[in-house]
Parts: sequence; C-alpha cells; structure tokens
Amino acid sequence: MKRIAILKYFLQVFLSMSLLSACNYLEVIPPEQANLDDTMKDANAVRNFLYSCYNGVENTITMDNPSVDETTNSIELNSGLQKLSYNQLSSSVIDYGYWHNAYNAIGQCHLFLQQLEKSNPLGVDEAMKTQYRAEVNFLIAYYHFRLLVDYGPIPIIDHFMSMATPVSEIPGRSHFDYVVDFICKKCDEAATDLPAYRTTSEWGRATSSICYALKARLLLYAASDLWNGSFPYKDWKNKNYETPGYGKELVSNSYEPEKWRRALEACDYALKWAEDNGGNKLLLVDNMPSRVANLKDPYIPENSDEDFVAHVKLMSLVLQSTPDEGNFEYLWGIVPYVAIGFWSPLPLNIIERNGSWVSGYSQMAPTLYTIEHFCTKNGKLPENDEKFVDKSDWLKSAGVSGRSDIINLCVGREPRFYAWMAFDGGEYTQQLVNGRSLQLNMKSSSKQGRSPQVNRNYSPTGFLSKKFVEPDLNFTSESSGEGNNVNYPIPLFRLAELYLNRAECYAALDMTKEALADINTIRRRAGVLELKESDLDVMPLMDWIRNERFVELWGEGHRYYDVRRWMIAPERLKAGAREGLNVLAKYDPSFDEFNVRTKINQPFMWDNRMYILPVYADEVYSNPQMIQAPGY
Repeated sequence: MKRIAILKYFLQVFLSMSLLSACNYLEVIPPEQANLDDTMKDANAVRNFLYSCYNGVENTITMDNPSVDETTNSIELNSGLQKLSYNQLSSSVIDYGYWHNAYNAIGQCHLFLQQLEKSNPLGVDEAMKTQYRAEVNFLIAYYHFRLLVDYGPIPIIDHFMSMATPVSEIPGRSHFDYVVDFICKKCDEAATDLPAYRTTSEWGRATSSICYALKARLLLYAASDLWNGSFPYKDWKNKNYETPGYGKELVSNSYEPEKWRRALEACDYALKWAEDNGGNKLLLVDNMPSRVANLKDPYIPENSDEDFVAHVKLMSLVLQSTPDEGNFEYLWGIVPYVAIGFWSPLPLNIIERNGSWVSGYSQMAPTLYTIEHFCTKNGKLPENDEKFVDKSDWLKSAGVSGRSDIINLCVGREPRFYAWMAFDGGEYTQQLVNGRSLQLNMKSSSKQGRSPQVNRNYSPTGFLSKKFVEPDLNFTSESSGEGNNVNYPIPLFRLAELYLNRAECYAALDMTKEALADINTIRRRAGVLELKESDLDVMPLMDWIRNERFVELWGEGHRYYDVRRWMIAPERLKAGAREGLNVLAKYDPSFDEFNVRTKINQPFMWDNRMYILPVYADEVYSNPQMIQAPGY
C-alpha cells in the first residue's frame, strides 16, 4: 500500500541549502540527528529555519487568473489553469492545486515549533521565541486557509506527526465551519504576540494586521452563499471520520445570518486595526511616490483633464511602489517568480536589439467582460450610462484624431481603465521604449498582433493588461534583460480589499448607508464619481459592490473565489461566456475584421464539481478517513 500522501508531504521538509551542508534533507530527519539540531544552534540558524516556513506562501495571481472571466491565455499555452477551466482535472490528473505544497509547509511549521520548544539557541531569548511561535502559528493558519478555500472541508494538522503515526490516526476532512473556527483561533492567538507592522527590513513577515485581515477574509467567505447553506452537494458526508460537534457532516445546509454579523465584526476590526495600529492607508493623489514627478503623462484618448491624469498615474502606482516610497496600502505581499510574472502581460515586439525583438508573452489578456465592466468617466457601467455611446457602436472607431484604430468602448472611461488596460491604438505605459511610449497595433503580425512566427504568445482577446507593469518601465537599445524593472511585490492583502470586504458585509445586512460609504472611499480614491442612493435604482447595492470588487481587485487572485462563493460561476464560467475580439479571424486582419465580438475558441465549461478541487487518488485509497471531493 502506498504511504498516505498527506502524511508523506507533511513529513517532508524544505530545509534550505543555507541551513544544512548536505543536500539529502527533503526526506524526514529524525529529531535526534545532529544536522537538525544545527538549525537551532544560534539566532541566525533559527531565523533561517523560520524563514523556510514561509516557503509555502505562493503568488496567487498567475495561479488563479486565467481560470476565471477576468483574463485568458492562448489555447496553445495548455496550462494546468486552462485544464481547470475546461473541467479536465481528475483525482489522477491534477495539473493544478496547492495540496502538497501547503501540507508540506504545515509540516515545516510544526517541525520548527517542535525544535524550538526543546532548544535553547544562542542569542534567542523568550521574547524572540514567543514572536517566532506566533509567526509560525499564523503561517499554519494561512496554509489551512488556502487549503480550505480550494478544497472545501480539509484535514486539520494541528501538531507534528511522526512517521510512526498509525493510519487510524491520520485525520479525514473536518466540517467546513470547524476548520474556520480553527483558523480564526490561530489568527487571534498569533496576533496577540505579533507587531502591528514591520519595518522595511522585516517587511513580508507576519503581523497582527495580517492575522486580522486573514480572519476577516475567511469569515466573509464563510458567510457567502456557497458555504452558508447553498453548497450544491447536500449529501456529501464523511464515511468514517467525525468532526467534534458535527459528526460526519461536512457542510452546513442551512443559512445562518449570524455568519454575516460575525464577518462584519471581523472585517470592521481588521480595517480599523490596520489603519490605527498597522500604519496602513490608501495611496492617494496627495501622497504619491516622489518618482511620479519623473513619470510622463499617460495617453488618454480625448481627455487631458489634469485631475483625471493624476488619478491615472496614481492607480498605475498603487501596485508598483513600496513603503520606502510612501505606499502603505499593502498589508502583505510577495515578490513573484520573475521569469513568468514580469514577461507574461507585456506586449510582443517591444524594442529591437541586435537584430531581434525583445518581447513579452501577451498573456493575462483581459476579456471583453473586463473591458465592459470598468466604469465610464461618469461612474456608471457603459451599458447603464445614457451619456456613453450606444452598445451597438462600442466596437466602431471612435474617430480619435490620428488614432482611428481606437474603438468607442475605450474612450470616456474611468482612471483605472487607462492605468491597467491596454488596447489597439492606445499606448502601453509611458516610457517603455527608449523613454517613449509604445503605441499598440494589435492587428499587425509584425507589431503586437498574432503572428505565424510565434505559436503561443499572443493575446487571444485583442486586449492587454498593464496593472502589474511599472508605468516607468523602460527598455533601451543598449540595456539588457528586463530593462529597469524593479520587480515590485504582488499583493496578498491590501487595504482596499478590507474596505470592500466590510462593504459587502454591510450590504448583506441591509446597512446601505455604511456600505455606500465604504465603496465610495474606494471610488473616490480612484477618481471615480461617488455612488448615491439613487444609483441603486439602476443596479442593486450588492451588484455595485461586486462590480467595484471586480474592478479594484482585478487580476489579484480574488475572482476565482468570488465567483464560487457568490455561486455565479455557473453563469460566468459556462461554455461560451468568455468573449474577446476576433483575434483568430486571420493574420493581419482589417479594422472591421478584428473588431467583432467573438466567443473565445477554447473548451471552457462549468460543472458544479468545480466549486472545489479534487485531491489525489492516493489520499483516498490509502487513508480510510479520507473521502474524495464530490463529482470526481
């Protein structure tokens, strides 16, 4: 019989090469071995061991985006994410998921705690030990959270498990609400011994502000439809394993309004704590990083209003600046894997060097749904704005002087649209090529359009994204590699999310005034007109909040979970729902051939089993306590 995967991966450890002189420590090291003791010999070794516990923290952006309705990649890329969106995953074919990495990281955390308890490292006092324990307990909570939202009810690993652990003691799935309570308790306990913020040299390590933000997001998810009485598989239960107080039940089948009140309390506390104690604040026009002075004005078709331009610059810097520059919006972030994270959204044929083109991959391509759901300059959705061009003319030329390729849909939009989206005839950042902007030609195979010379690198929608690209990125004819790229962190938690989380709770509890105040805080910062109660006659409050969340947090890894917890995935992710422009019509299409609303030619589909991910077949085969996700 194969060893249970959850135990195997729990017991494997990622002790880094900087910790150990040997390279064979991917397998279990019994505590009595000297090399493991070396990880606790002094303060430096302990810190290195502590940092290794963060290895499981992953970039949630490139992982989750292409599987939802925000973006898509070319079909030729054939990634695990695409297979997920095609409903091609199974218990034996899993090209996507966090199961092994997360349980691996949890095992590393418990090993750290075990060794810390029995060691007296040189230069480590009790106060330091207390904080290290809190950091690692937060990470245990975070990894369980990531597993819970991907896989639904999961096994809780709350202590170190040796190789001699009997199979009968390996846990099965615990009830969803029980896991929620476990994570919340871990967050609360860790927060009491962690600082509210970190100095620059320690930024990225756990804080109490991050603990409370994680708890708030978790309880928001738990209050949402999917996990609050509407899970589609009512009879999905454990066969053997029982959760204390819940028996074999895994998901509650009745709606509990108290979950929204609990979520609101947590969201309110997290936001106030971050602002009052964590030093977090929204980046605003009047406190932009000083380098904005050297940032050229972006091209905005038929709009040169000074305040509008300032807000476009502001929103282009929200994710492309650091606390050192005065941006305190991030609570927690991670530096992405540069080779993919940097090049993925960039256009083709940026600059020619030594006879060859420097090119991005043109992936993370925004869908038409994305383009249509940013607001107009009047603060409304294009389809609801009486002053915006009629929908039948959206894909026609806007007649912009010298830019006839720009369509009506891309004119008269809000600042975030011009900060984060890129379109045919527009420009891709202000200083990209030798200090000048790059005007996009998404139709030409010799420019930024699909080319027979490049098999998989092209935008399948006809649009590009630049949210994760520095507005002052510059490639020169003489420079090499990534130009002047700084590789800014990707957000895992930022303050804008906390406002939107609380707004959603207010709306669920019919607290309209409070919800509007929070959503308007985000809109006002972005240079978008504030909502009034009269706007709720056009679109319900919750729909406004969901759309604002879609826009503000676009591409940051939230949408995958939002469409599921709101249970709108069957509509938003079904076959035929994703659209773009007619990129595949032909190479070098005309304006009229290119600008046609077209269903993206990929086998997207939705099945309710896709609400959660499957676990590996070995988990179920080898562990009598474990059951598979429904439908797999």
